[in-house]
Amino acid sequence: MNSSRRASADYAESSIRVLRGLEPVRQRPGMYTRTDHPLHILQEVIDNAADEALAGHCTAIEVTLHADGSVAVLDNGRGIPVGLHPEEGVPTVELVFTRLHAGGKFDKHAGAAYSFSGGLHGVGVSVTNALSRRLAVSVWRDGMEYALGFAQGEVVEALREVGSVARSRRGTRVRVWPEPRYFDTLQYPPQDFEHLLRSKAVLLPGLRVSLLEEKTGRAQQWHYAGGLRAYLEESMAHSTAQPWLFPPFEGMQSIEPGHESFAEGEGVQWVIGYTEEGACIRESYVNLIPTPAGGTHESGLREGMFQAVKTFVELHALLPKGLRLLPEDVFSRASFVLSAKVLDPQFQGQVKERLNSRDALRLTASVLKPAMDLWLNQHVEWGRRLADMVIRQAQVRQRAQQKVEKRRSSGVAVLPGKLTDCESTNPARTEIFLVEGDSAGGSAKMGRDKAFQAILPLRGKVLNTWETDRDRLFANQEVHDVSVAIGIDPHGPHDTLDWGALRYGKVCILADADVDGAHIQVLLLTLFFRHFPQLIARGHVFVARPPLFRVDIAASGKRIARKRYCLDALELRSLEDKLRKEGIRPGAWSVSRFKGLGEMNAEQLWETTLNPDTRRLSPVAIGEAGDAAVRACFHLLMGKGESGARRQWLEQRGHEVNVDI
Repeated sequence: MNSSRRASADYAESSIRVLRGLEPVRQRPGMYTRTDHPLHILQEVIDNAADEALAGHCTAIEVTLHADGSVAVLDNGRGIPVGLHPEEGVPTVELVFTRLHAGGKFDKHAGAAYSFSGGLHGVGVSVTNALSRRLAVSVWRDGMEYALGFAQGEVVEALREVGSVARSRRGTRVRVWPEPRYFDTLQYPPQDFEHLLRSKAVLLPGLRVSLLEEKTGRAQQWHYAGGLRAYLEESMAHSTAQPWLFPPFEGMQSIEPGHESFAEGEGVQWVIGYTEEGACIRESYVNLIPTPAGGTHESGLREGMFQAVKTFVELHALLPKGLRLLPEDVFSRASFVLSAKVLDPQFQGQVKERLNSRDALRLTASVLKPAMDLWLNQHVEWGRRLADMVIRQAQVRQRAQQKVEKRRSSGVAVLPGKLTDCESTNPARTEIFLVEGDSAGGSAKMGRDKAFQAILPLRGKVLNTWETDRDRLFANQEVHDVSVAIGIDPHGPHDTLDWGALRYGKVCILADADVDGAHIQVLLLTLFFRHFPQLIARGHVFVARPPLFRVDIAASGKRIARKRYCLDALELRSLEDKLRKEGIRPGAWSVSRFKGLGEMNAEQLWETTLNPDTRRLSPVAIGEAGDAAVRACFHLLMGKGESGARRQWLEQRGHEVNVDI
């Protein structure tokens, strides 16, 4: 009893710690940047200079690799403001490097400092400063030179005037000494570094980008007049000797004022080339930020290409009877460089390797399809060559699927009658959604992509199978249907299974975003962990995360009407804070809460939960706690004889839970 009281006394007001300034970055650097090498924190500085060029105020970026291991980035942009910030009362340039979520790129209205930019969160260069041993800033503005110095993220040399300069001299120089303890190595990957700099020059015609290495004296400069096509052809020449099937297709289009769906100035630039063999080059960018993991703009490119080629093939009656084209048939041999300009891009994480903006998919597809339609019909011979290659790809794919189907055709159990199956039989592509309730199952059936997504509605709450013997599992109809639909029988962690019988590569739990939905998730996770553990171990089980709220933002001035979805109340508060910071008055948006999946129509369910390009799908894995700890937790929560232990656990830990009532 005494030890219990002492433990409680140790948890007091002073136990709550508030991380201030840049301390969160130094505590968890991996949340903000890559920690294998410091290229990303340097990229944040380069991106700021590139944003000045994107805004039309910078014509040159000079990068120097100094002999002492530091890197300097110099631009001739407007120079970071040095006066006192009107709200914070400190020099603005100091605020930029020392305060998270402080930046000039939140505002997107006409006349803002940056209408389009890669920087979004106001986190970039403050992370660079936090993870640097030293950082020095020089600014040239209004005929004066200013200097500011940091060490370990703190100001050690206050902002000072160095002296007067010619009024034509302007810009910013940032010199960074990365802190070794935050990175595996301080060596920058040279190819990635040079590719980053070269791409800025490619995407911004007229911008000169240079690199000087002090140790070797090696100097390079990039300045492209030939645009994306010259860059793609240069890249292909270094990777493969395969000739183009026909000259590359290139284009650029920007949105004009008054467009009903997209903002003025948004747009897409692209070049696409086809080869029959060899490596493919695929690069995409958003507001000059490289997106090596792709995202919705690439999905829009794929969709636009597929629809254009499909239309051409149907118009000229080229498709053999019984053959169906799929997007991968059109996309598999394509090389491309894609540059999207998006007003308010949403990236996956601070490293910004993948674009998640749903509107970018529609923007890219709606711009590219009509342009490619016109191009194919202006060059019919090239279009026929492309159609022939695409049809051959589809025939090879279809033959491979037929072989797999023949191997599985005998001895298969009768599938559940309520299963709405997909067309594909390739587990590398197929998905099944275990959906709570028949009404939600109906919306899912209408909203899904029937080519690769199957739907199995579940009636009511699934049996708690934690203490159910394996030979009694199939007495429950829902468990029986799940097992037969997946194609894998219940098993133990060390049983030998026929994985050729697996019918879907992804088994996705889809339940309401409320307490009852969470209960159904737990019951299904109990089933998989207890009786299908190898499905989890091999990464086949996922939890779909539908939104709880929809936010409708009214149109105002040049700002178009839009809608956003939020998973929970915390995400809703974050979005509302962001809207207020954008200058949108509180009454200009409305919030509606989904009572369940059945309230969503098919289009909403596809857009938020089923579309692979825009959904949030969480993989299920054991994690760092280990199998034994997870097993003990399930036993506590799901064991029938553990009611006393559960009551005690709730009394001790219940105050830590936010209850959604």
